Amino acid sequence: MAKMRAVDAAVLILEKEGATQAFGLPGAAINPFYSAMRAHGGISHVLARHVEGASHMAEGFTRAQAGNIGICIGTSGPAGTDMITGLYSALADSIPILCITGQAPVAKLDKEDFQAVDIASIAKPVTKLAKTVLEAGQVPGVFQQAFQLMRSGRPGPVLIDLPIDVQQTEIEFDIDLYEPLPIAKPQASRAQIDSVLAMLDAAERPVLVAGGGILNADAADDFVALAETLGVPVIPTLMGWGVIPDDHRLMAGMVGLQTQHRYGNENLLASDLVIGLGNRWANRHTGSLDVYTRGRKFVHIDIEPTQIGRVFAPDLGIVSDAGAAIRGLLEAARERRSAGSLPDRAAWVDETQQRKGSLQRKTNFDNVPIKPQRVYQEMNRAFGRDTRYVTTIGLSQIAGAQMLHVYRPRHWINCGQAGPLGWTLPAALGVVAADPSTPVVALSGDYDFQFMIEELAVGAQFKLPYIHVVVNNSYLGLIRQAQRNFEMDYHVSLAFDNVNSPETEGYGVDHIKVAEGLGCKAIRVREVEDLHAAFVRAKDLMSQFQVPVVVEVILERVTNIAMSGAGIDAINEFEDLATGPEDAPTATIPLQPAPVPAG
Repeated sequence: MAKMRAVDAAVLILEKEGATQAFGLPGAAINPFYSAMRAHGGISHVLARHVEGASHMAEGFTRAQAGNIGICIGTSGPAGTDMITGLYSALADSIPILCITGQAPVAKLDKEDFQAVDIASIAKPVTKLAKTVLEAGQVPGVFQQAFQLMRSGRPGPVLIDLPIDVQQTEIEFDIDLYEPLPIAKPQASRAQIDSVLAMLDAAERPVLVAGGGILNADAADDFVALAETLGVPVIPTLMGWGVIPDDHRLMAGMVGLQTQHRYGNENLLASDLVIGLGNRWANRHTGSLDVYTRGRKFVHIDIEPTQIGRVFAPDLGIVSDAGAAIRGLLEAARERRSAGSLPDRAAWVDETQQRKGSLQRKTNFDNVPIKPQRVYQEMNRAFGRDTRYVTTIGLSQIAGAQMLHVYRPRHWINCGQAGPLGWTLPAALGVVAADPSTPVVALSGDYDFQFMIEELAVGAQFKLPYIHVVVNNSYLGLIRQAQRNFEMDYHVSLAFDNVNSPETEGYGVDHIKVAEGLGCKAIRVREVEDLHAAFVRAKDLMSQFQVPVVVEVILERVTNIAMSGAGIDAINEFEDLATGPEDAPTATIPLQPAPVPAG
């Protein structure tokens, strides 16, 4: 059996487990690990400008393709604490990433050595495992356990902390004898499957709620086949958006207080049975539970037992991997279809599509300064069905989810529960690193963009091209809208007269100069008629220079986006609604004009 340093064994394990893309920053306490990666040569590495940025890059890499596990690497002390936000957002959204930190020598722990912090204790609440490895011989077993935990049950992140002396200690290790641990996934029984179908038989207006667990199970195609076999409309959650194409006849719209469609909320409120698959009944999806649950029955299928009944008690709860449950339901549904015993749902589907064709928001505004709704309309026109969107939080994300269109799984990559500002840019870089063949468009408000703007240099250095649309109203727009309830507009303005860039006209930071200074290309748009040309030009620049391209759109300072603070039946609409097809020209289904009153 060969003798090697513990870190050399760890790098061999990364390769064996198929995790070969890392993002991070070297440093004194992690340099042995970097020397092992350099000697091995099979682990790709992107040098981030901030360790939090590296953790979000790892998230983006994982989220982009089924089976991916992004790696984030940093030194001791602040590198680990900088990773905490990435670990939190990964845990919240069930995303497996592996964070590896350096640490002071074992003998120096608990002695306040330089940059020696108990990162395992700090990270424990936001990981499936956080461990400081004190014995070199334990390194292979800890990495083996880490990969099993990341992939088992509800996926999530792991942090492994390696003291510098442990990294360099020689151990006996043979990679040919190493085997990944088996991944156990619970599966719905046939009796449970039959119970779900019996509830469907008894329902007149059922819907399927498609959560992010379907993407984690890589089961989107089977899910669409199930919906089509049953003839049941689909309501994707924000994390499941893209599981079914937006223009599919069974796509009934998203539901929620913020990222919702008018027709989606109305379709759920008209339903009598809701079957949730791989979702967690997030509060901004459900709103008031009394409104959401009244008059309908619920089935909840999730891989994590503690999710069943966590928010409200379903009529039927099933602990199962989403893919296994979908395949079981699909097999049973096909049997019933062959026997001619499936109910005909055509009238109910027609009803959901009638709402989709009549309850739409207006996007075709010609105002200058530009209204955000028009930006998303032009994005729909300029970016095709293959486009993958990346975003995190704010009015930009909320309005984008209401008005953009997604047609494929993993083509809406969104930090859901945690929503940290700054996430979008580094996550987009991780997405591009995972799949450079698919066009990526990131969407940020100006504040989200400014949080980790330095990571643009990473895209320039490592040739990770994508388009970043920055809708700039020089405001903390979502917070300002929330402050309306307190009758204030307090410390939410980002506007100032920039003495170095009078052309910003009081909007403050010159994003164009900053982006260009970081090695990228940038375009500023002020006029509605220039939007489409700017997006076309951005695609050309991205292709020519292979760097991120920023398209900054100067918005009107104040726009309130449709949302509610209570129930999904009480959405506040602040803008004119669409009354004819010309008001929403990029809708996935033509708007039906309102009938003219008789007489």
